Amino acid sequence: MKYMNNATLIRRELLMRLAVLYNENRLDEIDRIPLTMRPKKNRNQLRCCIHKERAILKYRLMALLGVSVEQEEDELTTLKEYLENRKELSPGDPVLTVIDEACSSCVRINYFITNACQGCVARPCTLTCRKDAIEIKNGKAEINHDKCVNCGLCMAKCPYHAIIYMPVPCEEACPVGAISRNSSNREEIDFDKCIHCGKCMRECPFGAVMERSQFLSVLQGISSETKVVAMVAPAIVGQFSAEPEQVHAAIKELGFDEVAEVAWGAEVTTEKEAREFIEKMELGEPFMTTSCCPAYTETVNKQIPGLKPFVSHTRTPMHYTAKHIAETIPGAIRVFIGPCVAKKKEALEDSYVDFVLSFEELGAMFDAREIEVKKCDSYEAPAKGTKAGRGFPVTGGVSSAVIKKIDGKVEVTPVAINGLTRKSLKEMKRFEKKCPGNLVEVMACEGGCIAGPNVIGNPRLAAKSLKKYLGK
Repeated sequence: MKYMNNATLIRRELLMRLAVLYNENRLDEIDRIPLTMRPKKNRNQLRCCIHKERAILKYRLMALLGVSVEQEEDELTTLKEYLENRKELSPGDPVLTVIDEACSSCVRINYFITNACQGCVARPCTLTCRKDAIEIKNGKAEINHDKCVNCGLCMAKCPYHAIIYMPVPCEEACPVGAISRNSSNREEIDFDKCIHCGKCMRECPFGAVMERSQFLSVLQGISSETKVVAMVAPAIVGQFSAEPEQVHAAIKELGFDEVAEVAWGAEVTTEKEAREFIEKMELGEPFMTTSCCPAYTETVNKQIPGLKPFVSHTRTPMHYTAKHIAETIPGAIRVFIGPCVAKKKEALEDSYVDFVLSFEELGAMFDAREIEVKKCDSYEAPAKGTKAGRGFPVTGGVSSAVIKKIDGKVEVTPVAINGLTRKSLKEMKRFEKKCPGNLVEVMACEGGCIAGPNVIGNPRLAAKSLKKYLGK
């Protein structure tokens, strides 16, 4: 699914309305948001009835308050009560939550024979099916779904393309099979498998999968007496139709005390990974993989444990940037701002990172305060990134930076895994026996972080903007 759709727009409107209420000290009116967004006379209903629409908006707001929808005990508990009982400034695990009320309209059967079927004499569909699941009735083919095993052979053989495949988008997108239907026919995430790539959230057409947001915690931090530092991911380029330095200035206008480029930490990661790679090659190890993508390292831990010895021990740019802030501005609240769901999971295990804010959430904060980023002055962050570090968010950016730092000390044969999919996972499982190169860069998102699940800019245009920015 594209980065922009109606489910995404609804989420962004909810974020903005929440930010407006907070800024105007009217959070006690939070329960009125679903009623305001779906008034009684609304004729453009997206679901069966206005009451269900309002209920789902309430559940989505619960997720934005950081509450896990699955933990609901009393349906009559108000948003205001959740707000009063939430742990102040405390992130939560699991990171994702599924709104079962919103998850109700996906197909239960994957293969269908349409009325394009010609009832042909050849009938390759019936001959190909190994389970005798296709029957001819009234001159047309039909699938007996009690026998069908969803192999797809019939679809491949139909000369009229009359058989279609109907996916369950979230299940189709998940590279590790972590989301599936439960006994109630609702999708459920198995967090023992989940790698927090965010693909299910991005692909769900009903907005049923959401992050447990730390949005309100960040707003509360800004309002406190404690200094708050924004650590901005290099993928910020191309997100707000403005120069990164203008985005930094807009962030300062929101009330953040300081801004740091995570590209600064990327330079530290580059140096350490280059040194580690040289050491591993001199010891005769076959290959090393990068470690910047937390969704990838989660994949190794949960799905491909045989690759663990080959993953770099170097920490991520976010970690090194946060550590630097902790040392230079003691006691500050450190907020990572980026396009990634997996960063939120990583932050829960990193004592140097307090909160994670998405680009979407940052955009909502700008909208609520009516800040036009492209009209802001420029502000250069004290912790400034290098050109190589700023190139991290595109596929090939990490390995290119590491290779440059290696500077010919050892021979390098790079391999790029551009997006975690079921196919690429099978490919990586073969690396244990034979890897086609010795430096493997893995990005969970196709195109890199610049195409992450929480971007607000067109990834293709953002990649062009980054290329132009790096060329200056």
